[in-house]
Amino acid sequence: MTQAFDICIRGGGIVGRTLALLLARERLHIGLVVQARADAPVVEDVRAYALNAKSRALLESLRCWPDERHATEVLTMQVKGDDGGEVNFSAADLKVPGLTWIVDVPALETRLAEAVRFAPQIELLDAPQAAALTIICEGRSSSARAEFGIDFQVTPYQQRAIAARLTCERPHGQTARQWFSQGEILAFLPLDGPLGNSVAIVWSVREENAQSLLTDAPAVFCQKLEAASAGCLGQLNLSSARSAWPLQMAHAERWGGIHAGKAWALAGDAAHNVHPLAGQGLNLGLGDVAALAKILHEREYWRSVGDEKLLRRYERSRKAEVATMGATMDGLQQLFWHSGGPWQAARNWGMNGFDHSGPVKQWVARQAMGF
Repeated sequence: MTQAFDICIRGGGIVGRTLALLLARERLHIGLVVQARADAPVVEDVRAYALNAKSRALLESLRCWPDERHATEVLTMQVKGDDGGEVNFSAADLKVPGLTWIVDVPALETRLAEAVRFAPQIELLDAPQAAALTIICEGRSSSARAEFGIDFQVTPYQQRAIAARLTCERPHGQTARQWFSQGEILAFLPLDGPLGNSVAIVWSVREENAQSLLTDAPAVFCQKLEAASAGCLGQLNLSSARSAWPLQMAHAERWGGIHAGKAWALAGDAAHNVHPLAGQGLNLGLGDVAALAKILHEREYWRSVGDEKLLRRYERSRKAEVATMGATMDGLQQLFWHSGGPWQAARNWGMNGFDHSGPVKQWVARQAMGF
């Protein structure tokens, strides 16, 4: 079969478009599959991601980093337990410009889409086409994994994440806030720049509590948020729709290989899912993108982009880091899932101990920040 493309990327989200732009620099002919149903309902996108320094540098290299209003620098972070435990991080203490940046997803996707539109090496497709290598970036619900015989192991949490946008009585002060309470985790992520008074929320709640939070009247929903956040930002007002999705830990057994004579690789949520409590999901996905692009750039001149040894190099370069992050997030989720008794005392004692751990705390923070 004639191959029209060097690489076919299935999935036109942030991971897929970023990868397409990186590989286009190699003068490879890229087909980017962006499937859009004409009859699909228009749903407001309320997502925001915490991106670290490595992710920012990658996107800046493509000239796709959003402006200050849509990429709010976090200078301090406050994490509170359910019985006096507390951990605080400060960019000034760690001698870094910012702990992380809270990026508005629609703004970032717009920047990437514009860059793709002006990249002559990239062709947008409605359906997959033959290529020397197919890279699957379709997200956690990918259908292409089954086509390539990929085993995707899923461990569901009995939790659902609820996302929304709020306007607050008081400005956020460039502080990201998080509360752990009785198996649920609430995060306030600052938006709209240094002087903003808007936040994106991600509220990981027990399955049995999710439906009422999604259907509560806006005023009731905000009252519950004010109680869960101890009124730290004053009166809250819902400024968006609410969206929700089930939480899970998942990973593919293999990240690249040859199936029925066709070369394939996975990247982003199509390869791995972790709990969102530390906001590392997209950072891991962009780490996949950077590693795969580097390996293809440095390949021996006689190797095809679909060479199985290259795909094994990519898998080895990423699996350990992602597995470690996934296990850490799973351990924290399990620790805070249990309510009351010795679990509550142990985790809050541990939080306070970690907050005063000096070099250990600094090392963990710098790892998460991508330094």
